[in-house]
Parts: sequence; structure tokens; C-alpha cells
Amino acid sequence: MQIVETTNEGLKRAYTVTIPAKDISARVEGEIKKIAPQVRMPGFRPGKVPANLVKKMHGEAIHREALNTTIREAMDKLVADNALRPAMNPDVALGEGYEQGKDAELTVSLEVLPVIAAPAIDGLKLEKLIVPVAESAVDEAVERIASQQQRFETKDGAAEDGDQVIIDFTGKLDGVEFEGGKAEKAPLVIGSGRFIPGFEEQLVGIKAGDERTITVTFPEDYQAENLKGKETTFDIVAHEVKAPAETKIDDDFAKELGLEGLDQLKELLKGQLEQETAGLTRTAMKRSLLDQLAAGHDFDVPPTMVEAEFSQIWQQLTHEASHEEDPEAALKEIEAEKDDYRKIAERRVRLGLLLSEIGQTNGVEVSQQEMSMLVSQAAQQYRPEDRQRFMEYVANDPMMAAQLRAPLYEDKVVDFLIEKAEVTEREVTRDELQAAIEADTDEATANKPAAKKAPAKKAAAKKADAADEGEAEASAAKKAPAKKAATKKADDADVEEADKPAAKKAPAKKAPAKKAEAAEEGEAKPAAKKPAAKKAPAKKAAEKTED
Repeated sequence: MQIVETTNEGLKRAYTVTIPAKDISARVEGEIKKIAPQVRMPGFRPGKVPANLVKKMHGEAIHREALNTTIREAMDKLVADNALRPAMNPDVALGEGYEQGKDAELTVSLEVLPVIAAPAIDGLKLEKLIVPVAESAVDEAVERIASQQQRFETKDGAAEDGDQVIIDFTGKLDGVEFEGGKAEKAPLVIGSGRFIPGFEEQLVGIKAGDERTITVTFPEDYQAENLKGKETTFDIVAHEVKAPAETKIDDDFAKELGLEGLDQLKELLKGQLEQETAGLTRTAMKRSLLDQLAAGHDFDVPPTMVEAEFSQIWQQLTHEASHEEDPEAALKEIEAEKDDYRKIAERRVRLGLLLSEIGQTNGVEVSQQEMSMLVSQAAQQYRPEDRQRFMEYVANDPMMAAQLRAPLYEDKVVDFLIEKAEVTEREVTRDELQAAIEADTDEATANKPAAKKAPAKKAAAKKADAADEGEAEASAAKKAPAKKAATKKADDADVEEADKPAAKKAPAKKAPAKKAEAAEEGEAKPAAKKPAAKKAPAKKAAEKTED
């Protein structure tokens, strides 16, 4: 086999590889001898089929497989003999006009990882911003939970705004019932905004036992095509009217959540608040750490890796933009800052390679046990019958395994660096901590050469740039969100969820880039996820969707 280097410019390499025809033929003959004893053919005893007949019957397939195997071995030799560290899979092309009996002429092009000088990790200085959890914050969290656990008591008289009505309803379009427009004894809080506009308002004044017909028009953007913009009627039967009852915050209230008493609820919420602020504290430290690393190291990165990272960022941004109220305007807005996002991708790749080099130099590893836990956790996102197949897929696909491994490896390298750094502590408020994170983000964005400062709504341009831009082993690998473990019934009262209004509509407008952000510990939230709103029982065309 002959290997000739044709290009050696920066990180780009190109070669011509010539595989002699005799090497390919020898492999073909070897394969024929190997399978001949297993071939069955009428007129011949098992294992006695002549090699020339086997070649005639299966020669083309055997040759194709032999050629592929020979090329793979040639690529392995090319990489080993030239001490190459490919950034991505090499681009291999077989010369036109190749046919059996001729030498195989290959052209190979690839990009290699840069040689990174021993990263400077001495002299790192970090400030740890600590937010003490005040009792008032715990009390506010308890009150938010209480507001979400609203109770209602039966009342006499007409329903008012804020009351709950228990109703049957039947929707009709042009006098004919339509699918999904019917429910029995459905609870609905008037003014909650769960149903389409005009529905709830027409229930004000209804009493138990009343029957009425209301007329509503479905929104133009309603998901059911046959109902978009259509005027419909709903026949209503009211079974019961209930008024909001005061929720008393005491031991009995906590017991309804599955806890022993109010003290345990407060302790649980305090722990959740501490965990939440600890996450923000680590985010601030990590951003500062990455900024220091980025400022102290500058080297060329493989364009193919940058392009792969940018493609994932861009796909996420355009997905979010397509779900805006005005998709065209949102797409135009992010298009104007396309170069900024490409710089973000480049910085991510550079930091990823840097963190990987630091980890390898200092013996940071992901253990087999940790890897098994990662795979098992990722498998939980699939249906039970598909989980084993997913685990087998990861075991047989090094790239998929690297994608799962990358975020954990990165976090372990970051933890190693934080331990090595000189850390000072300072108590701050939650607002001050959040402001510090945003200030670091703005500064990082503003310091990028030729990059325009992203508008406030562009969370990705700011946060993805300043947070963990680098994935330690596969910079384009996305992080799998960690699933929260359930802690009794009180997890319904999770502090994070308590900050969101229950059963409310999604915000009318979201930042198109928001889901691309690698914020809060670098774990970007799934693009399509939204806080789950409580839905009324049964399928209801009358009920608004979150979208």
C-alpha cells in the first residue's frame, strides 16, 4: 500500500492511498475459502462446492465486502503511521473507473485536532457567591404551594369570576356535534383562561341545575383545522357551583401533601431553594472559569467541528423561531446575528478541546459505573420495551456513547479546576447573584471580536456564549436533561414549579433562542418543553392548548 501526502495546511490534511489489486484479490480468495464449506448447491455434497462456482455465485458481494474491509484497514494504517488525531471522520473517495482487478486509488481528506500546549491552570481565581435562604423565602414558597392547592366549597347562588363550576358541555358546529367537544362533570374555574376566549365569561351567573347554550368562536390558530375561526355553540348543564375556600397553612395542609407536618414541608422547600441557588452559584463560577480559560488560550479549531456545532445551535434557534407569534420576524432577527452564533460555536469547540486536554493531562476519567448510570438514565426516556435496544445501541456506537459521556466528563473537569482554583466566598442576595450571571454573560458577548451585542431577548447569544460552550469530548453533543427523582407527593410542590402559575397559558412570546442556551449548569432545556398545565378531564376541543 502506498500513501502520499498531498496537503498539509494548518489543520487540513489530504492523502492519496493506493491499494494494490493483489492485496484485494488475496482477501477475496481468502473469504471464498472461508465460506465455501458452508455453501449449499444442488449436485454437490455439503462443503464440496468448487471455489470457482462459489466465486461465480457470490464473487461480487465478496469483492465489495473485501474492498470495504481493506479500505478500513488502510485508513487505520494511515492514521497510525502519520500519528493523526482526526477531528471528524475522514472523507474517503474511491477513484472513478475502479473495477475488479485494478489497484484501488483513494483520495482522503480530513481535519486533525490541534496540538494544544499544556493548558495553564495555575493562578485561577474564582469568587463563590453564596445566597443564604431566608425564612421569608421559605414562607413565600409555602404560600405559593397553598395557592396552587386551591380548594373549593359548594355554594348556593350564581357563579362569579373565580368560582369553580362542574358542568357537562356538548359542542356543535352548524348544529352537529364535533369530535372532542363533549365532556361530563368537568371542573372549570371561571377566569382561569383554560378554555377558548368567550367560553368562561358566559358562565358567570349560572346556577346549579341551570341549562344554557353559549356561542363562541374558535381562534384562527386553533390546532383543529375544522374548527379554526369557526363559530360554534356549546350546550351547558351546570351540576354544581363552588366558591374558593381559604387554604389554612398548618400541619393538616402538609399532611395532605403526604408529609408529616408543616416543619417537614418547610425543611423540604428550604433544601430545594438551597439546591437551586447552589446551581446558580456553580453556574456563575463556571462561567468565570471558562472566561479565564478562553482568555488565556487561543488556537485554531477544526472548521468541520465548528460547523457541526453551529448546525445544532442553528437548528435549535430556528425551531424556536418557528414557534414565535411572528415566525418570519423571529427568523429574520436571528439571521441578522448568524455570524455571532457561529463565533459562539467556535468558542464552544475551542473550550471543549481545551477541557478535554486538561482532563486527559490530569487523569480525569468517567468510570464504567458512571457510564452505566448515564446510559441507564438516558434509556428512561424511551418506552420500557425500547430501553434495552437503546442500551445495546449505545454499547455498539462509540459516537453515541461519546455524546452521553461528554457533559459528565466536562463537569468533572470543571470540578477539578474549581478545586485547583483560589476561591473566595461572598454572601449576596438572589437578585445580586442573577445580576452577576447576566453581567458576566454581557461582558463575554461584548468581548467577542466583531460580535454585536445580542438584544436582551436573545438568551442563547448571551448565555450559550458565556456558559459551557465546550463539550469535553464531542463539542456538538447535546446534553440529556437529568430527570428529577420524585420525593413523595410533595414534589408537586417543587420550588421551581411553585414559581410558575398553575394551569396558566404559555407566555405569548418566547425568545427564539432561549432553548439553545447552555445555562444553569450547561444543561439546555429540551426545545419543545413547557411547564405542564393542568388539563380538564376528557378530550375538550373547547379547552385551549398550551401551544
